[in-house]
Amino acid sequence: MTTSAAPPDPASIRAAFAAALARFDRGAPVWLLGHFDADGLAATAILARALRAAGWSVRTRIVGRGETPWGAAMGAELAEERLGGLVICDLGVRGTLPTAAHTIIIDHHVPLATPDGATVISGYGARPVPTTSLLAFWCAGALIDPEEMLWLAAIGLIGDMAEGAGFAEMARARRYGVTALREAAALVNAPRRTAAADASPALALLLTADGPKAITAGEGPDARALRAARDEVKAALDAARRIPPRVRDGVALISFASPCQIHPLLAQQWRGRLRSEIVVAANAGYRPGWVHFAARTARALDLVSWLAERRPPGAGDEYGSGHKAASGGALSVPDWNGFVRALGFGAEAEVTA
Repeated sequence: MTTSAAPPDPASIRAAFAAALARFDRGAPVWLLGHFDADGLAATAILARALRAAGWSVRTRIVGRGETPWGAAMGAELAEERLGGLVICDLGVRGTLPTAAHTIIIDHHVPLATPDGATVISGYGARPVPTTSLLAFWCAGALIDPEEMLWLAAIGLIGDMAEGAGFAEMARARRYGVTALREAAALVNAPRRTAAADASPALALLLTADGPKAITAGEGPDARALRAARDEVKAALDAARRIPPRVRDGVALISFASPCQIHPLLAQQWRGRLRSEIVVAANAGYRPGWVHFAARTARALDLVSWLAERRPPGAGDEYGSGHKAASGGALSVPDWNGFVRALGFGAEAEVTA
């Protein structure tokens, strides 16, 4: 796993992917599990397109709201399938695996553990940190010339706020039009933030489109679904912006209830206004019985470590992963109430089930 502060090395990443892929069974489908944000979807699309072009059979599986690749449910689902191998994209790195099949994990978040029996291709610790979609683009170079999929890597870079990180791939992708790439990234990110949280139209477009304008100017049902999702999310975010934060001991808490996944957007927006605080946007309406929250900070602080130090006893895999300056997770209502009490907030910040 790459954990040094050296620049990322695409050649070694391609070699690691090729070596791991050589252990897969070509007689059965490769399963791709991908996160449902722009970076995870773009990575999934890049690898699916590259593998299919190289003659592999591929199955894609979006891991969406309330799901994890590391739990018993995913293990049971995969146990019913014949896998030639498994690739997990943009879903973190943990100490367990959902299946005994050969597994490749491609990710750029803070790794929580190193699993035995898997090849981990991680951008964490490199400078700059490559997104999962960029790692996937480099991996695809072990199979085909991936240059025609450069725009997909750019969508992942923009979606994960790495557009300005200095990658040569982003500079080359400007030929597609920066405005079109940015708009496509926003549209691809929109469905997973809606009440339905159905990112399948976004992945369908990424698997077939020949560039970002097929997403931004498309007239098919999938493109229309993305635009409708963007409008739904905008309306929910506009309403949540009007809620003032509560501030205690360096933590600014914004509490609200929405079926839309707008807590990361809200936390990021307040981060720019409350630069001395840790901003926590808490959404009690996203999933029944749970509080989903996003933590952001402009301070020189490792949020993953900060959350680990305050981990409630009942917290599970949904808690405390991500990046040093952008973390969060989900807690059951009782655990959430204990968490905010420990932060110094009173009953006004608790959630009633």
